[in-house]
Amino acid sequence: MIKSVIGNGRYLVTYNNSVSNYTNNYSGAQGLGNMQFNTTNQRIEVWDGQMWQPMQMGDVNVSLTQEAQDAIGWAVEKRQQELRTNLLAEQHPAVADQLAAVREAEEKLRMITALITI
Repeated sequence: MIKSVIGNGRYLVTYNNSVSNYTNNYSGAQGLGNMQFNTTNQRIEVWDGQMWQPMQMGDVNVSLTQEAQDAIGWAVEKRQQELRTNLLAEQHPAVADQLAAVREAEEKLRMITALITI
């Protein structure tokens, strides 16, 4: 049983639909609160002094924020573009030349920005 899930950080969202278990008021009867796993209906049950009650479980949903989903989608798209470009560069020398020029320009840009931010 999951007791709690806590979203931590910018990209994780959690929702917990809590529920409470039904048990009759405590009567002091022996066995009250005993638990069993019912293999017929695949659930945990609690003895309330009169009958076995199904243990209620809450739903926990964990998902990424929209920002994280968008970032992953963008990264996947960029990776696919990069793979297509590299494949074309292997097949066509003109594409390979332009790709090399782009990479050289990107490296120059990185060096210039590093120098001016010192």
